[in-house]
Amino acid sequence: MPKFLDRIRSTLSTIAQNWRMTQEAFPTLPFEVLGFFLLGAIVGLVPTWIFVNLISGILLAIPLGVLAGMFWFSRRAMRAAYRRIEGQPGAAAAVVQSLRGGWVCTPAVAISRSQDMVSRVVGKPGVILVSEGPSNRVVHLLANERKKTARWLPEIPIYEIQVGDEPGQVALRNLQRTLGKLPKNLRGGEITQVRRRLEAVSQNAGPLPIPKGPMPTSPRQVRRPR
Repeated sequence: MPKFLDRIRSTLSTIAQNWRMTQEAFPTLPFEVLGFFLLGAIVGLVPTWIFVNLISGILLAIPLGVLAGMFWFSRRAMRAAYRRIEGQPGAAAAVVQSLRGGWVCTPAVAISRSQDMVSRVVGKPGVILVSEGPSNRVVHLLANERKKTARWLPEIPIYEIQVGDEPGQVALRNLQRTLGKLPKNLRGGEITQVRRRLEAVSQNAGPLPIPKGPMPTSPRQVRRPR
């Protein structure tokens, strides 16, 4: 019983922290959540009241309202989290590292003096090089890293994604969706083999210098995409 109560306290504390963080980014959060609660409650109350009875409508309206309010709160909390790390070195790597589903991210495999960087992601699409920084500066980093990776893994598809706010770049909040749209070229065992091969090469090459500042935390033959 004490462990159960501790879990409840921990969950409530986490929700409270997320609420404060989200409200800092969206001051109207309480009114937005209340609006969604009322909308969900009305959707559940009115039809049930008309076709069944009032009590059943109320019993259905409350959980639907809570569900609608929590849904909107979670969306706002995610948006606020992106805002907090946006622009920090390693923000894109932090987003990828939080994903589930077999994504393996190696942050900062290439770094410039301006703290532009390229992180390497291995997943079902193949190898994805994710850059952070202005397009005119990261294009050379991406090209060099692509050549290295293609030399080590000539049969594996390689993709490039530039994260930023410039035309042609992917906004940080859309990075997860962009990765999910890539074609699935590798299986689980092939992903592991690619990851191990890259890790072995990286160890031989030696560690890269990490910039100062906060850091948010045999494959089958496939044609390389253009």
